[in-house]
Amino acid sequence: MELRHLRYFCVVAEELNLTRAAARLHMAQPPLSRQIKHLEDEVGVKLFDRSSRGLRLTTTGQFFYEHTLQILEKIDTTVQAARRMARSQRVMFGIGFVASVFYGQLPLLVRGLRQKDNVELSLAELTTVQQVQALKAGRIDIGFGRLRIDDPDVEQEVLFDEPLMAVVPCGHPLEGTTPTLAELADYPLILFPAKPRPSLADTVLGLFRRQGLKVEVVQEANELQTALGLVASEIGITLVPEQVRRVRRDGISFIYLADKNLTSPVLCSRRRGEPPSEVMQAANAILEVLVENRRSGRYP
Repeated sequence: MELRHLRYFCVVAEELNLTRAAARLHMAQPPLSRQIKHLEDEVGVKLFDRSSRGLRLTTTGQFFYEHTLQILEKIDTTVQAARRMARSQRVMFGIGFVASVFYGQLPLLVRGLRQKDNVELSLAELTTVQQVQALKAGRIDIGFGRLRIDDPDVEQEVLFDEPLMAVVPCGHPLEGTTPTLAELADYPLILFPAKPRPSLADTVLGLFRRQGLKVEVVQEANELQTALGLVASEIGITLVPEQVRRVRRDGISFIYLADKNLTSPVLCSRRRGEPPSEVMQAANAILEVLVENRRSGRYP
């Protein structure tokens, strides 16, 4: 499938008239008709209903049109960014992260790197497993996650261990207490994230399992905000890293646990054995300050 075929399709979908579409594309109508038919054959679905009154998108065609627009817009944006980089000699630096680390020091790292004139940042929300794959493929240069991954091509550094907190609805019997895991196990649990796995959800389940506790998982959520919303709706409680308490949301309360050893690590992943670039050296210097601030209590 060629990119020009997708562009042809979008123009035809907008005009719903081959004559007008061909005029916009500065081409003759017969080859345009053949290209659209070829695209339908390649996709394996009927994109247009054809009648004497003209063209009409099928339901599948409408779906294909909406997603094709997103693809073309992403390509155009990428091309423009590449051209800007070439003109300004900026260096692309990719950062992968899990959602739960974006409420702490990571925004300060991003802000610090953005102040460098020669750096073009690319941010991607990825699980730790996805970060390892993206590092090896060169799509990102550094990743921040919570799972230890054994891969010979990737090195991981524990920046610090972060206490886990329980999130309960306001007015919950545990609000204002420092509960044990055994006490938490008495209440329905909301797991975050639901997928892809393994993830923080497996870490949380492992904590209960190691203490011989059974929990009732009442709901799983892919997004952090969804999990917190479910807690606010009194569906259940959930466990999150301490950084998440910086989220301001009505109807929920964050409480520390009795066992201070129940933590989640914040891990930094990089390609193993790769000499640090100038941008990586700058990122490492900023990280060193942020981590020291965290460990000394100057930053929550």
